[in-house]
Formats: sequence, C-alpha cells, structure tokens
Amino acid sequence: MTVGTAITIPTHIHGYPDLAFGGYVAGMLADRVGGEVRVDFRRGVPVRTPVLITDSESGSALTDSDGTILAEASPGSVELAVTPPPAWEEALVASRDSFAAGRPIPDCYGCGTANSPGRGLRLYPWRMRDHDLVAAAWVPDAELAGPGGHLTTENIWSAVDCPGGWAAIELSGMRPGGVTAALTTRRIGPVRAGEKYLVWSWPIAASGRKHTVGVAISTPKGDLRVLAEALWVEPRR
Repeated sequence: MTVGTAITIPTHIHGYPDLAFGGYVAGMLADRVGGEVRVDFRRGVPVRTPVLITDSESGSALTDSDGTILAEASPGSVELAVTPPPAWEEALVASRDSFAAGRPIPDCYGCGTANSPGRGLRLYPWRMRDHDLVAAAWVPDAELAGPGGHLTTENIWSAVDCPGGWAAIELSGMRPGGVTAALTTRRIGPVRAGEKYLVWSWPIAASGRKHTVGVAISTPKGDLRVLAEALWVEPRR
C-alpha cells in the first residue's frame, strides 16, 4: 500500500475563493517528477484542508482524504512555435493597464493587485494595445525565491497560469470563470528574484469550451527561461 504525504495549501495561495491556485499545485507536483511535466487537474483543490501527495513510477498525484484524485503529474513535452516577445516598455504598459483595470479577484495569488510582497506573485498580465498578446513586465519579489535567489518550482509554474487564462479570455473568447484543465511546462533557464522578466501569452486553438494557449517567460533581451502550454476550459452554460 502506498502512503501519501499530507500537505495543506495555505489560505492565501488561492485563485478562486477557497480553491488552491492551480499553477502552484501543478508546480508542487512537477517538482517531484522533474524534467518537462504535464499536470492534469481533475477537481478543485481546497485550501486549509489536508490533501495527500503520492508518488509512483509514472508520476505524482494529489488526492483528498477519500482517495479521489484531484490532480496528476506525469512526464510531458512542450512543442510550441513561440510568438515573438514584446518589448519591455510595451509589457510595462500592459501591466500598468492591468493594475489600473483591477481584478475580479484582487487577492488572486497569481495576478491579484492587492497582494503585498510574499503574498502573491504580483504579476499583472493584460492585453497589449498593439499586439494580439497578453503580456506583463515582472520583477519577482525575494519572498518567492528559494536558496540562491532562484524562484521555487511552485512559483515558476504559478507565473504561467494567469497569463494563459487572460489570453484565453481576451484573445480566444473564453467566458469568465474558466479553469486550468492541464498545464505542461518546460524550464529552460533560471528565474531569479529581483531580475526583470517578460511574461507573455497567446492563443493556439479553441474548440467548444476548450481553449489552448502558449505562455513564455524570458529576459528583456528575449532569452527564454520558461515555456508552457495550457488547456483552459470555460464553465458550462
């Protein structure tokens, strides 16, 4: 019998109220698998509630106390044609527009505008004025990093979550209320606290309620650090 490790997601690490932030959960599982990883979400993961992580030869899974699978991680592959990044100044304008527009969930761990340092990513993606991209200019806070100033895996995966959701809404026609159904990420280079990064997202495909988007993180000079593909699903009518 496989015994899981009990964890509890802190209250502030949420997207929708009372549900753990998808990117954070995905990164937590991906860190145990290593390499390029795909995480599939089966159900919402609650905050403030013990859940179990179980490892196997095929990957890692998160379950509730009844054994219901909430999310699964397995080896994956990201094969994307990367849309060229915006200029830093353009991404900075998009982030300012995002901050000015506010957020429906102001304390969302990923893109909430009301978070203090360490209580969220403080990453503000928004639709660009002159390009079919959602973009953000981002300088990660020191509180998001582990040893050596490198961002933790949980926070790297978190950083590619909200930008994809906003791209699906703004550029692919997804109705508000969508959720991350799957996230596959490749880490190409280090992401460090206190340094400047471009984060941008673009639509890839849409079919019914499903919207596939690409997300990338790079230096202002365009050196890729992270590449991700996400599947978002909008709510049923």
